Amino acid sequence: MKIIIAGAGAMGSRFGLMLHQAHNDVILIDGWQDHLDHINRDGLIADFNGQEIVAKIPAYHQDHANEIDFDADLIIVFTKAMQLDHMMASIQNMIGDQTKILCLLNGLGHEDTLEKYVSKDHILLGNTMWTAGLTGPGKAKLFGDGYLELQSLSTTGKAAADKVIDVLNGAKLNAKYSEHILSSIYRKACVNGTMNGLCTILDSNMADLGATAPIDDIVNSIVNEFAAVAKHEGVELDLDQVLAQIKSCYDRETIGLHYPSMYQDLITNQRLTEIDYINGAIARKGQKYGVATPYCSFLTQLIHCKEELLGAK
Repeated sequence: MKIIIAGAGAMGSRFGLMLHQAHNDVILIDGWQDHLDHINRDGLIADFNGQEIVAKIPAYHQDHANEIDFDADLIIVFTKAMQLDHMMASIQNMIGDQTKILCLLNGLGHEDTLEKYVSKDHILLGNTMWTAGLTGPGKAKLFGDGYLELQSLSTTGKAAADKVIDVLNGAKLNAKYSEHILSSIYRKACVNGTMNGLCTILDSNMADLGATAPIDDIVNSIVNEFAAVAKHEGVELDLDQVLAQIKSCYDRETIGLHYPSMYQDLITNQRLTEIDYINGAIARKGQKYGVATPYCSFLTQLIHCKEELLGAK
């Protein structure tokens, strides 16, 4: 399958590498020129569960994507939420009548942007629990196991979704179809809405955060705000299940030593974060539905203060 990874950061690098290893025709598109230069010169270098792997995958800057002759069967979107519109506009020439878009972004509401570029029956919304990190331009650290769920936005898109799932599973990405992807997205948003912002503000990995005395009260308060908003959108979250999933992030033997993507963006690379599409989205939805969201609102403000202090761009 001809696949574009639109957003070749940590997670995009993981999916691109694994799909490339499964003999798909993969290209990477991103806006970080230094990262792209390293990949094109030296290959994508990955610490893959302790083994060094070098993959020669073509990598292009999104601002020059209109020069690329590549008719994509599948586009997997891994941009930051605030970059999605620009990316889709940049790669529009590679979107054909049969191209499917799989959106695996953190946060909520991205289908509204995607429908500006493709019809609903070409959009797959997904949720992934894989992890990944970048140790420098062109260098990825990929560890642990994961999975993803996806659902077609259209009732007629199930067959096409199954073909995408077959390709993903051929790359050992552990994909399955879901009839309730919004519930999965909200559960993932709860993980991101706790681990990302808190680890970033407190300069901590997930295991050390989980070892602090006040963390249970803080996490419970944030998750309750997510659940209250989700209920207004027809999603009933199983709070015990969500909290158990969050607590699994603290395990030092699995992913507990990981620094979440927001930490990597802001603390490591001084980049703007997706907080407005995670906790900020819950705060905005809370205002719409008359739901109090003091923890999400405060955490969003704290992250924006940190962005200004670090001069994030």
